[in-house]
Amino acid sequence: MSVFLRRALVVDALASGLTGALMLVGAGALQDLLGLPAALLRGAGLVLIPYVAFVAIVAARAHISIPAVWAIVACNAAWTVASFALLIDGFVTPTGLGTIFVIGQALAVAALGALQFVALRRPRMALV
Repeated sequence: MSVFLRRALVVDALASGLTGALMLVGAGALQDLLGLPAALLRGAGLVLIPYVAFVAIVAARAHISIPAVWAIVACNAAWTVASFALLIDGFVTPTGLGTIFVIGQALAVAALGALQFVALRRPRMALV
């Protein structure tokens, strides 16, 4: 499997872990700053715990499971769509900074999913 794919998975696990920890630990403080309910932030942070564990396990294996990576790509796509839907459906009324936070993390997740997708489609030249 390519080094590129492994690195994309590691970056995904790290970024998702940091974001999840921020939302879990800082939900109370972020609520007023972002205009997002603390329960929503905590819930999103909690959802990321098993996701991060799964991505880290997939990335750490000697042979990366292709179906597992496709599942990760699908999760990233779902998270991105859900993030934009959150803003569009009016469920929340974030502050300007909150809107930037939601859009920024959605674009970061989409970019990671795109990198993983590209890595899956690349010829497998560099084996690890």
